[in-house]
Parts: sequence; structure tokens; C-alpha cells
Amino acid sequence: MRVHVVGTGLIGASIGLALTRHGDDVTLEDAVPTHAALARDLGAGRLPSDGEELSPDLVVVAAPPDVTAGCVLDALRRWPAAAVTDVASVKGAVLASLRAAGADLGRYCGSHPMAGRERSGAVSGRHDLFDGRAWVVTPTDETLPEVLDLVTAVATAAGAAVRRLPPDAHDRAVAAVSHVPQLAASLVAARLEDLDEPAVALAGQGLRDVTRIAASDPHLWTQILAGNAGAVRAVLADLADDLTAVVDSLAALEAGGDPVGARGTLARTIAAGNAGHARIPGKHGAAPTAYTTVRVLIPDEPGQLGRLFADVGEIGTNIEEFHLDHGLGQPFGLAEVDVVPSAAAGLAEALADRGWRLHG
Repeated sequence: MRVHVVGTGLIGASIGLALTRHGDDVTLEDAVPTHAALARDLGAGRLPSDGEELSPDLVVVAAPPDVTAGCVLDALRRWPAAAVTDVASVKGAVLASLRAAGADLGRYCGSHPMAGRERSGAVSGRHDLFDGRAWVVTPTDETLPEVLDLVTAVATAAGAAVRRLPPDAHDRAVAAVSHVPQLAASLVAARLEDLDEPAVALAGQGLRDVTRIAASDPHLWTQILAGNAGAVRAVLADLADDLTAVVDSLAALEAGGDPVGARGTLARTIAAGNAGHARIPGKHGAAPTAYTTVRVLIPDEPGQLGRLFADVGEIGTNIEEFHLDHGLGQPFGLAEVDVVPSAAAGLAEALADRGWRLHG
């Protein structure tokens, strides 16, 4: 296919890298020519030659959210025979702007690859960024079937698993599974800014897990949250109600006595979190699976992690999930190896026979 990518940041460059490896003819464009040239040098596609009249089958707009609608409208006008998609993380605002401008919505189908990294720019692009990740396509009643098919084919060629949602349903979904988690991580991490060093030094894997995405681009996320303000506000309003109930319960307990219902509120909050966590899809998008954790102490020395993986492989156990936590001021780490329950006892015994120290 002939695919023209407008915007050569992380997502645009990664799309170019994936489609170029697939054998498609990818051309690149960016408001900053140096960015497009860098993406070309990294293998994400080619720059149109002087005087070349492009006739793309599909234009992919990978521009910042606040200019996405304008770029889509420009692409629809510049290439009247091409299909156009955008990969912005908010779809309703883009669609509303296009409708207001009288755009040809038959040739437009929004989409959103649910993939990213904490780092930005073409230099952070990866050809495998979308492998096995959801790529949501958001057709409207006006979207032509052949345009939907083309956008779906490109997402599949990039390695993604395609999901279809209406634009408004997409925005409500990402508010809950992406946008509010970003805000929650940022709010928790912000509590650390003025915390004294001895307290911060106690941070463990739990805090790292909760705040991992807090190191995100404030400018980009301001655009995303503003573009999906209604859906994000609705989720946050429910969250605020739950948080207020927890604060009130803690205040009652702090005041002393035996306030009826306070402990129940805390227990229900944690239990509701258990229930929600259990709904997060497991490997390959399958239903969640309960794993058993085998904890292994790993010396903080070169080659030790590789040796552990090699031993687990020789034992014949498949690692389902893996986490590594570093001991506070200690020359070792704690590896948490998640396996199917039936394999846990055998793995633990075999690792101990090979000299590994087990924890717990």
C-alpha cells in the first residue's frame, strides 16, 4: 500500500517503521522538516522527491491532539481520492471539528493504537511498538466500507489487534483505562515532591508500579485531557465520591471510638479494587488467570538475571509474568516469577536444588 504519514513523532515514526518492514511504500511529512528527515534516516519511510505528486491510498495523521482535526481536514482536501485516519487518543472532539467544517466523512475513519512509551520523538520509535496491542478503529455512519477495511488492514499490518468502537464509546473507555490512570499516577507521584529523603528511600515496587506512567509529557497530556474533558470528568467524579467516603471513614477512625461502618467502607474499597483488577485481560487478551509467585533472591551481579532465566528454561517452566524489586541498601534483588499454580512447587524445588535462595 501507499501510506503517507503526517507527523513523525513516536507513533508516526513507529507506524512508518512497521509498515516499511511490511513492504508498504511509506512517505513522511512533518511540520518540522528535521523531524521528518530523522524519521527517514531511522528507516520509517522516505521523503517525497521534489515535484513528486503523491497519490496515497491512506493518509495517517499522527499529529498532536490539538491540531489533529486541522491536519485531517487538510489531508482530505489535498488528496481527494485517499482514505484518511488519525491516531489521536481522543476521537469525539476531532470528529466534531470535522463535521463543523463540512469534511468528507465518507473517506475518514478515526483510529487509536493503544501503545506508547514514556519517551517521545522519532528516535524512540519501534517497528514492534504495536505488536499484539489493541488498535481501536472508530468508524461513523458515514465511513465508507472500503475506508474502514483499509484502516483495519494497515493496523493489522503494523502487528496490532484491531477493535471497533463508536467514537463516543472509545472516549468513555479510554477515560477509564488510560486517562484517569495517568492522572492518578501523577497525583500520587506529586505527593513525593516535598517528602524528605529518608521517607522517599523507603519506596518499593508498589510505588514504582503505581507511578510508572507519571513521567509523561505534561504538554501532550494537557491536550489529551482537555480533548476528552467530559468523559474524564465523569470518571473522576465517581472516583472523588469514593475517595471522599474513604477520607470520612479515616477521619472517624482517627477521632477514636468505634465508628460503625468505617472499617466496612475501607474493606469494600479494597475488595472493589480486587474485583476490578481481576477484569484486566491476561496474556494474549485472554481472560485473567490467577498465577502463583515464586520469589527468588538474585545477587546484584552481572549475568545473574540471565542465569535465572536460563535455569527456569532448563527446568521447563513457562514464565507468565515477571517483576524485579531491588532490596533497600542491599546487594541483591527480589525476583517475582509468576507461573501457573500447578508448576510453582516443582519450580521452587528445582531452583533451590540449583543453589538459588528462595524468599517466603
